Amino acid sequence: MFSAIFHGFILAFGLILPLGVQNVFVFNQGALQPRWVYVLPVVLTASLCDTLLISLAVFGVSAVVLGVAWIKVTLLLIGIIFLIYMGYTTWKSKAHTVETTNQSFSPRKQFVFAASVSLLNPHAIMDTIGVIGTSSLSYSGAAKLAFMLSCIFVSWMWFFGLSLAGRMVGKLDQSGRFILVLNKLSALIMWGTAIYLIFSLNY
Repeated sequence: MFSAIFHGFILAFGLILPLGVQNVFVFNQGALQPRWVYVLPVVLTASLCDTLLISLAVFGVSAVVLGVAWIKVTLLLIGIIFLIYMGYTTWKSKAHTVETTNQSFSPRKQFVFAASVSLLNPHAIMDTIGVIGTSSLSYSGAAKLAFMLSCIFVSWMWFFGLSLAGRMVGKLDQSGRFILVLNKLSALIMWGTAIYLIFSLNY
């Protein structure tokens, strides 16, 4: 049981740690909002989406998705289009001051964007379905459940921590210049990911 929990914790932490679209968005919103409580829609949506993906992966969807070529290609194409569009939108966005951020990012908009970067992110899907789902096959019963809950716990802990880190940076950078640089970096990551996925279609 303990080995399953430890395995899930280390695996999920290793997958979620790299600077990707989802992480940058959560951090960005944490920095932009005038109060931390206003970033909760982003944190909760990202965490719940990861919970959904991990649960589906562990319960066997991974075998279906990875076993049917056209489903995998369709997911990749949707993800590529989404990443190109999100990269363009993020690159064009301007720095927000603390006084204007509350008007710029409503809870509904935060929910839509967070769900998009979570559920339409090919890397998140492949990480959960391809890696976590496959890894869970070595467990059964209570151990499988413990493995899944451990992975889910890491996601929730990570997104809450990331939003708090963004909040601290936002308080130190009242001008919004750091966020502007972060937006540019985020856009480049999105476009780079899209290019990588385009080449992966050939394999």
